[in-house]
Amino acid sequence: MTETTDQVIVGLTEKSRDLESARNVLTIEADAISQLQKSLDSKFVEALDLISQSTGRVIVSGMGKNGHIGNKIAATLASTGTPAQFVHPGEASHGDLGMITKNDTVLCLSNSGSTKELSDIIAYTRRFDIPLIGIVGKLDSTLGRRADVALVLPPAPEACPMGLAPTTSTTMTLALGDALAVALLERQGFDSSQFHVFHPGGNLGSSLIKVSDIMHTDKAVPVIGSETLMSDALIEISTKSFGCVAITNNTGKLAGVITDGDLRRHMGPDLLSKRALDVMTENPQTISPRALAGEALSQMNSTGFNGITCLFVTEDDEILGIVSVHDCLRSGVM
Repeated sequence: MTETTDQVIVGLTEKSRDLESARNVLTIEADAISQLQKSLDSKFVEALDLISQSTGRVIVSGMGKNGHIGNKIAATLASTGTPAQFVHPGEASHGDLGMITKNDTVLCLSNSGSTKELSDIIAYTRRFDIPLIGIVGKLDSTLGRRADVALVLPPAPEACPMGLAPTTSTTMTLALGDALAVALLERQGFDSSQFHVFHPGGNLGSSLIKVSDIMHTDKAVPVIGSETLMSDALIEISTKSFGCVAITNNTGKLAGVITDGDLRRHMGPDLLSKRALDVMTENPQTISPRALAGEALSQMNSTGFNGITCLFVTEDDEILGIVSVHDCLRSGVM
């Protein structure tokens, strides 16, 4: 073999080892998550009950890698309707215990269950009768014994070949935190409109914008009665600048619309003397104010090659507003 061929073989062998290492890590952690799923019992429900009965926040604390996991769990809880805050155990011992009130529930994370930095927080909760939940690897440990509810992680090897670096244990802790957050979300009936309140920014925020958030209302909406002459209808269309006008019947409910296309189809010397009733298109497409803005944009884009540019927003045929494709795009909906 040439030197170049030998280098290629060595390179392929190294890549194979790398992939095997990565797959081994994921296999170990996936197996641990599966064990965790099977191990859940009434203790999990007890933990949910403690948090649900609390009138304060969930105070999450952990040291080292569990501190990073704890920050994420607190953020997930807060963003899904359960007020939460991370308190660093080291800072807690130097004044931040004052952040924890009697109305709170404390969630401590420790694989060993004997993390010395957590001792002051644990003692504080016992002194002031503050509910304490532990996510812990050993029930027979300081945290496991003193917690009101101990959620014990199943025994599983760390993915680190030395068995030292927190890998599998922190993955299980994170997953269990997600399980708590989602179970609480479902208990509370937390819906997409509430979710949007906590996620107004970025693609996620724009995807949750409702039609009612961006629609035009009141005098901005082009509306005329069915007996209105087309000469006046044209003025309403031009004044409101949506390129259309809603037509109402004698009860004030939506009966039809007149668009630029309707005007072209009825163009003639007698157009201005016709009534709106004679020109309008009946049973127009509408949308609910509760629909997502993305649904409105999709509906407008799915009506043929040119699509439509506006939708009247209605509830039981009562006109509440109007939304345009430009409103959707300006709000960040794609």
